[in-house]
This record gives sequence, structure tokens and C-alpha cells, in this order.
Amino acid sequence: MSRRRVKNLKWDRLDNTANLFPVIAREGMSNVYRISVTLTEDIKPEALQEALETVLPYFDTFKCRLKKGVFWYYFEENSAEPPVVREESSYPCMFINQYDNRNYLFRLSYYKNRINIEVFHALTDGNGAVGFLKEITYAYLRLTHEELGGLRDGLSPETSLQVDDSYVENYKHKEEKTYKTKRSVIIKGEYLPANEYAIIHGHVPVSEIKAVAKRYGVTINQYIVGRYAWAIYKKYLKGQPSKKPIAIAVPVNLRPYFESATNKNFFVVVTAEFTPEKEEYTFEEVLSIIADSLREQITKENLEKLFSYNVSNEKNIVLRAVPLFIKRIAIRSVYNASAKANTTTVTNLGVIKASEPYDRYILGFHAILAMSKGQNIKMTVFSYKDDMVITYSSSLRENRLQREFFRGLASDGINVNIETNGVYYE
Repeated sequence: MSRRRVKNLKWDRLDNTANLFPVIAREGMSNVYRISVTLTEDIKPEALQEALETVLPYFDTFKCRLKKGVFWYYFEENSAEPPVVREESSYPCMFINQYDNRNYLFRLSYYKNRINIEVFHALTDGNGAVGFLKEITYAYLRLTHEELGGLRDGLSPETSLQVDDSYVENYKHKEEKTYKTKRSVIIKGEYLPANEYAIIHGHVPVSEIKAVAKRYGVTINQYIVGRYAWAIYKKYLKGQPSKKPIAIAVPVNLRPYFESATNKNFFVVVTAEFTPEKEEYTFEEVLSIIADSLREQITKENLEKLFSYNVSNEKNIVLRAVPLFIKRIAIRSVYNASAKANTTTVTNLGVIKASEPYDRYILGFHAILAMSKGQNIKMTVFSYKDDMVITYSSSLRENRLQREFFRGLASDGINVNIETNGVYYE
């Protein structure tokens, strides 16, 4: 993987997807996600702060602040000291006010033996943040374990420092509008207090869920999304027909399809849909519909179409000349029109590997998503070695969907171990 680095970065454009997030972000819809790594021992905060200070200068993607221009937002190099590492003291994925955070758009915290990085989505997607978190973790482990050689300069060979806008680089032609405006099933219920999230982690063996997916003739991701759709159908729709579809947004990492190693956002969202039109469905029927829906959409040709429309707008000379305050109105209008087209989101960050000899000190990874308009419950999936962590984050007090989902896994013979942040027991 290339590790080209842009020297003396003074300012940079937001990538094509990132332009959305500063417009819609606010308290209650932070557009912040969390990625965590759990180690074999409790965290030493002073060493973690030093690790951040050592690694941050390499990552132009994170060493910046957001500025408002006449026509677009842009990033400017941040010369301030790195943000202060703090012990976790609030719910995850809260809004990041950069002016209270030395103008940075990420924060680093710890709790017992866990390190958390929380990132404003304008900086990068989950795949971009994983490399940053791993390098901080490696530097921290070198500081706290003499046998690893102590702190030193440089990064792991597999870590990329590219900051290309891969959307623009891989854009080939204009496409018609691709965002959806059709309304889907929206999961509602009694809300938790403002800025409070209920978190459930389900740990399952990768080998077991892989075997079950193979038995059904689908991929692991198709199986997970199918089980989730089934839980919504059984517990929220109570197995009844619906004119609106259950629409599950599934972000797809574009890097493998277009040979990119960018640290910026590079993903698109496909939607797995199931509309319960008849009186009764079996799980196998729902799974087949979901798997076919994903299979048809996740092709290089279709993925290219999905981001080409937005890139064509960005390249339009007339639109580029429109002042930012007008663009903000238009972007917010488009977002509001399409926001309720999805019931929920499932983000699968795939298999995470840690370099030797650091892997012996790492127990696992997980991720948490903040809520967004129309989506009051979301899921992330992370795999490390034989441990897959399926995480639900929710702003609702009821947890029947989560229970139905994990019971579904257990009914297929998958061992599930649950841990939570305790909100459902208060």
C-alpha cells in the first residue's frame, strides 16, 4: 500500500461526501462515530497522550480544523497542540464542538482497558479512522512495554497516508439522480433522555456465523442484514403487511473496488429492501429477498453510478459559483427529502488485523454509530480474529428488536455473549 504524504498542508478541500456533514450536524444529530480497541490491561492516560502526540503529525486527515469559505467549507491545517486525552465520562458519539476541542474534529478517550476515538464524519469514514487508531495503539504499546522497543518514529508499512479525493479521481461520467425519496418504515417508540444512547454488544464466533451463512447460501453480511430485517418484520411490524418497505442502509467501502488507499471518506450506501406484501413470510424468504437486493447493487458498475451523480454536481461550473449559504439550503433540503428513505443502518467494517507483535496485547475492536434523522437505531459489525462484535446503538427505551435479532442468531446455533452500557437496566 502506498504511504505518500502531502507535505506542508495548509488547506484542503472536503471530499465529495464530507460536504454534507457540516451542513446537517448539530446537537442530537452529531454525525460522529466511535471506534474502540480493547487491550489486555488498563490504560495509562499519560502514555496514551504521548502516543497521540507522536502519531498525529503524520496524519494530515486528522490534523486540521474546519473553516467556512465563500463557496464551500474547507479544511485548514491545525497548528494547535493535540486534543487532551480524557477518561470517558459521557455517552458515546456526542456532538464535537471544535472550538472546545482545540479546533480538532476528533477526540480520544479511555475507559479501563479500552481506547476510544470519536470522529466527525467529515474527516473520514470508519476505514480511514481504523488506521489512525491502530497507529496510536501501537505507539501506546511501545511506550508501556519495553519488550516492544520503546517509542520510535515511523508507522507500520500497511498504514496509508494518502489524502486523495477518490470520488473525483474515479468519476467518469454524469449520472442521473440516485438518492431515494420514497418513505420507508420508521422505527419509533419512547425516547431515552436527550443525548443518551443504549448500547448492546453481541459477541459471536466468526467461525460459527460463517458456517451458518454458508448453510443458507449467503454471505455473512447478507445473513446479518437478513436477520435484522426479520427482527423488524416480526417485532415492529408484528408480521403484518406494510405498504412501506423495511429499508436497511448498508455503507460499502469503495477502496477495494477502485484500488484506493485514501484516508478520506470513500464509501457509498446501498439499500437492502423488503416490503411485506403478503400475510406471512418465513425467515428464509426474507433472507432471500435481502440477499438478492444486496447482490444486485454491490457491483463495481453500480457503485460507480451511485457516487457519480454527486461528483457531477460538484464539477458543475454554475453550481460551484453558488455561495455557500445557498448551497447549505439546497443540501439540507435534499437531505431532508431522502433521510426517511431508510429504516436503519448496518455498517460492517469487516475483518480487522493487528500487526505483530502488537496483536497479543489486543482483545478486540468495536464501533458505535450516532443516530440520524429518521433512524433511531443502528448497527455496526467488527471482526477481530474469531470474535465478531455486533453492536446496536439506539435512542429508544425498548429493546425488543435487539432481543429478537440475537435470539435469531442463537436459534441458528450461534453462541452469543451480550454486554451493554446498562441503560436498559436503569
